[in-house]
Amino acid sequence: MRRSAPLILLLLASACTVGPNYKAPELPAPAAFAEPQPSDGGVDLARWWEAYDDPELTHLIEIGLQQAPDLQTAESRVREARYEVIAARSAGLPSVNGTGNAEYLKFQQIGSKSDIGKLTQQISGGQNGGGTGSTTGAGSIPRDFHTFSAGFDASWELDLFGGVRRSVEAARAQEEAARWSARDARVSLAAEIASDYLQMRGYQEQARIAAAEADRQARSLSILRHTAQVGLVPQGNAIRQQTQLAQAQSQIAPLKAQAGVQIHAIGVLIGEEPEALIAELNTDVPLPKVPPQVPPGLPVDLIRRRPDVRAAERQLAGATAQIGVAVADLYPKISLTAMPQLATAWLGGFFLGKTFQLTAQGQASFPIFDFGARRATIGERKEEREQAYIQWRQTVLGALRDVEDALVRIAGERDSNADLRGGVIAAQRSLKTSEALYSVGLQDYTPVLNDQEQLLTAQNSLAQSDVRLRTDLASLYKALGGGWSEGDAPPVRSVIEDAPKKR
Repeated sequence: MRRSAPLILLLLASACTVGPNYKAPELPAPAAFAEPQPSDGGVDLARWWEAYDDPELTHLIEIGLQQAPDLQTAESRVREARYEVIAARSAGLPSVNGTGNAEYLKFQQIGSKSDIGKLTQQISGGQNGGGTGSTTGAGSIPRDFHTFSAGFDASWELDLFGGVRRSVEAARAQEEAARWSARDARVSLAAEIASDYLQMRGYQEQARIAAAEADRQARSLSILRHTAQVGLVPQGNAIRQQTQLAQAQSQIAPLKAQAGVQIHAIGVLIGEEPEALIAELNTDVPLPKVPPQVPPGLPVDLIRRRPDVRAAERQLAGATAQIGVAVADLYPKISLTAMPQLATAWLGGFFLGKTFQLTAQGQASFPIFDFGARRATIGERKEEREQAYIQWRQTVLGALRDVEDALVRIAGERDSNADLRGGVIAAQRSLKTSEALYSVGLQDYTPVLNDQEQLLTAQNSLAQSDVRLRTDLASLYKALGGGWSEGDAPPVRSVIEDAPKKR
């Protein structure tokens, strides 16, 4: 019982863990969002892009989620964090290292027999040995000496005050933060691909509107030229129509160029060359339909769903555990070491025997005076925890703002889109009226030119509003943390060893 008392005391002491225990902070969330919530819903947030009913958009996002460089970087950080957990956990376990040693010593006799030679003769009883010794007959002197040893050393630093346990706690929190950051990367990637895709389709739509208007004005110019040649209308009308046509045609090329820039951006986002998607996306496809607006729910649910908020909370947990690691340095450190070793010796051809050696020791270090360095480290870790808390709170507030902003933009854009759609209808009617009045000679051609310009402007404004409405909805899905599910764990693979497959 007396012998087991120190062990019992040691086990009791090892249960001590210094430093603050982590407690999740309270959520600074309002009871409800200020903006009114829609009632349509019907969108799966984990795969919200399917609500646009555009197979090309879905295809691009799925490819991006498989091979995008940003996601590969996030997955690499998760794997790195896993290794850090293993390293932190290993610090609290014994370490064992193998040892081996071989020595060779050769003697050179000078003159008569030396004392060493006499000693070897006594050991051998005057008999000649084989082995590796150099001999010249009976009673010759061995001239070489061999020793071999093998063993291992084991050491263990006792985690008496929980410094290692706090280190493991911090590493696990960082791993969880890396996982949530990887999910946040999925959320951001899907939203960015969708935004670039919708912008591209918007530029293509505006280019089609400009081209259609240019064709219509080209037909009007052809009619005016014929009527001007027979003297039914002034020649100036044809000249003004030609100027209007040139202005409409000049808008087509820049819009197509902007669409090409967006195609390049999408290619890089999904991990391919900028020009890889030109043939696939440079097609005459209309804008996707307007998806339903999902209700945002309660702010507290949003905070639990947002991956960036969860990652910031895990960063705070890791920073709290690091305080315990620093506090543990104020207390004594005790380490145990054992070194068993087996050795053999040969003198010439004579085996001198085996020896077994066991060395065991315990070592303790006590911090006495370090000019405040350890306590300064504790202060640094506390400030890092304070910064992590501020960052978490700022992330929460930013998440709430993202949703409120998206709701405001969507509500305003819906009203604006309806007004612009009515404006296009009115501009089309005005143009038809002007053309009818001009054809019967009740007015000159100037009102027709003005109405043509107003119609083109109204159509472009409506096309831009259509894009904004769709991108605002994508922003809402992103703000709600859509784009990930519990099964989206980063794969354990290396990008270098397992390069992504090309499409």
